[in-house]
Amino acid sequence: MKLDNCNKILEDFSTLVRDKKSNDYKGRLKVGVDLGTANIVLSVLDEENRPIAGATYPSTVVKDGIVVDYIGATRVVRMLKEQVEDMLGTKLTYAATAIPPGITEGNTKVIANVVESADLEVVNIVDEPTAAAEVLGITDGAVVDVGGGTTGISILKDGEVIFTADEATGGTHMTLVLAGFLKKSFEEAEEYKKDKKNENDVFTIVKPVVQKMASIVKKYIQGYDVDKIYVVGGACCFDEFATVFKKEINVDVVKPIEPLLVTPLGIAMNCNV
Repeated sequence: MKLDNCNKILEDFSTLVRDKKSNDYKGRLKVGVDLGTANIVLSVLDEENRPIAGATYPSTVVKDGIVVDYIGATRVVRMLKEQVEDMLGTKLTYAATAIPPGITEGNTKVIANVVESADLEVVNIVDEPTAAAEVLGITDGAVVDVGGGTTGISILKDGEVIFTADEATGGTHMTLVLAGFLKKSFEEAEEYKKDKKNENDVFTIVKPVVQKMASIVKKYIQGYDVDKIYVVGGACCFDEFATVFKKEINVDVVKPIEPLLVTPLGIAMNCNV
């Protein structure tokens, strides 16, 4: 889909999540569960990939793509599932979920088990950057998913993923730098970072982290024919993020609105029964 259409869908989904509302629907529902480091997101689409409902919860049950609190993760997914079911007036029975690039088979099974422990049958597991690429409607270029604990990089050619990598850098590292600079606890720094009115001050402090992320991406795309990079994930929400990336890598950088919600929508799009 064109970026304008992508942004409209993201905006619609964001409004549904924020207002805790749902759209009318007909036919089968497609459900996605995104177990992120900073947020767990449950997304629901109809057969035409139109946003129907969703819910999100800030969480610390996943670290660097690995579930570190199985019971807590299951509890959050179940809570989000029940919340959305109440809105829709129907039961959700199956879902797709996603993994960061490069995690082990054992960790993949744990992520699937969390979703199934919340009474959702897992019908598909997709890697996160590939899910994001489906929402963006791209067949060529690089998708960089900047999450809380990790940054995933996927390079696509003619609709196929030809390279993936995952680096332990993301929003958590920004918060650690911020906490050290402001002499605050991690939790206090995280709250300060998320407050939009502090964005200019925060970005000045964490800019070196973003530049480091960009240098990592630049290293990985060398040798590949990449003329455009798409950045998604909650940690790239800063207004100047794409500008810094472009300056460091010297490649066109595109950031959709609501970048946190791109991957969750892509996961639901892959819920094929």
